[in-house]
Amino acid sequence: MIRVLLADDQHLVREALAALLGLEEGIEVVGQVSRGDEVAGAVERCRPDVVLLDIEMPGLDGLTAAGLLDGVKVIILTTFGRPGYLRRAKDAGVAGYVLKDARAGELAGAVRLVHAGGQVFDRGLSAASLSIGANPLTSRERDVLRAAAEGGTIADIAGRLYLSDGTVRNYLSSAIGKLGARNRAEAARAAEARGWL
Repeated sequence: MIRVLLADDQHLVREALAALLGLEEGIEVVGQVSRGDEVAGAVERCRPDVVLLDIEMPGLDGLTAAGLLDGVKVIILTTFGRPGYLRRAKDAGVAGYVLKDARAGELAGAVRLVHAGGQVFDRGLSAASLSIGANPLTSRERDVLRAAAEGGTIADIAGRLYLSDGTVRNYLSSAIGKLGARNRAEAARAAEARGWL
């Protein structure tokens, strides 16, 4: 029996996935959580063989949560077919990246394959991930772009991130240049679309 833990903040989606996987022979859903910061504790309690993680969850995103899990196989299950997310997932050591528009049988097949030691990555998304290359943004440039995407003045961003106004301007200028954008809003959109934020 393959023991599966589901982590998704959308209750209806998570419960539907649990019901569908529960119909599959040889698969048992042993736990469900709605927050990324609950995943490690649930893994310890439930002892799953495979963890299905959504990317965007409160508390901790699925990519970060995946990087914290040792000794358990992880599949990212998401609506986001972004090449940068796939690259970050691979860097976190996940064994699979499945989009939520997959059929139930495909998801069950992915769980079985990953449990057996295989990997499941969408070919088109993998090719796109290679073509866009690595994320050129530093950690602080990503922080500043995220804050810029939320709006506010340079002073507002500086206050939120405990940086000086000049430092925020420098990070924004660098990120805008690296992304070939015209302004901070365009840079934030470009980075988000590639899965770099």
